[in-house]
Amino acid sequence: WRRFKHGEMKLRAISFSSDSCYLPPLRCPAVCRLDPYDGLPESYLIHGGRTPNNEISSSLYLLTMDSRGCNRKLTLLCKEKELVAEVPGARYGHTMTMVQSRGKTACVLFGGRSYMPSGERTTESWNSVVDCPPQVFLFDLEFGCCSAHTLPELSDGQSFHLALAREDCVYFIGGHSLASDSRPPRLFRLHVELLQGSPLLSCETLDNGLSISSAIFTRTGPTHRYIILGGYQSDSQKRMACTAVILDEKGVHFEPLEAPKWTPDIIHSRTWFGGSSGEGSILLAVPTEGRPSQQDMHYFYQVNFQTEGETNEEERTLGCSQEST
Repeated sequence: WRRFKHGEMKLRAISFSSDSCYLPPLRCPAVCRLDPYDGLPESYLIHGGRTPNNEISSSLYLLTMDSRGCNRKLTLLCKEKELVAEVPGARYGHTMTMVQSRGKTACVLFGGRSYMPSGERTTESWNSVVDCPPQVFLFDLEFGCCSAHTLPELSDGQSFHLALAREDCVYFIGGHSLASDSRPPRLFRLHVELLQGSPLLSCETLDNGLSISSAIFTRTGPTHRYIILGGYQSDSQKRMACTAVILDEKGVHFEPLEAPKWTPDIIHSRTWFGGSSGEGSILLAVPTEGRPSQQDMHYFYQVNFQTEGETNEEERTLGCSQEST
């Protein structure tokens, strides 16, 4: 558990309740925050991911806060959720989002990578990964009943894309395709109707997408406003620009946002990663490179996007500050 205070990152140990299941160390799982803004209790869904010994998981976990003691000690509850029917296979680099329709909620899972089918794997290609088929999986959290959907607009696999949801629509932004080794500026709008009986899904291809993979986004308030930062434009080129995203009744809108003055360590690093650290805040990690004595160290940067002045919701602008410890 981490918090920021007076420009420093404070780390405090957390524990799991006695009835929690084991949560293995995972790289690149799909993580979905059940956002209290959407009337859901704050918790996290964690699906799939790649373990340090290169196994790929198909498990689904629900992570919730069990208690917070008077000494600020945080206890979490982790439960494995079982999926039934048309269950998505093991994968990593995919996305999960929550949709709401007709008073119901469901989880949308899409994309990712996995190992080649067992019948196609050889000794040389044993650890080779491929794009997962471009199916959309829909499941409910109460019963774990899962259904798979094939849509003609989603004809290619993609992974390390972004997925942003507003009510009954999910927007898939960017991503990397292994088959073409490219990051096309893709943007899809998936519409989900949770009808009595079976759900109805439709998809629309939009023409104002972003060429980006492995980006980070943070929500900036109760309205559906987000900021996209980081990621890659190619294997050797980081995306240094920032973009504001607004989801409203008319669709999705992208607006360029002034990027912070990146430090030399960030500019010259080959890789970077991170995640949202609260509303309008992102935590970036940059590995130290070219320093034999510090091979396993990282610099952490907190990038804050804060509103300036007392303007109203439509007129306010976002400023950016950057700190490192």
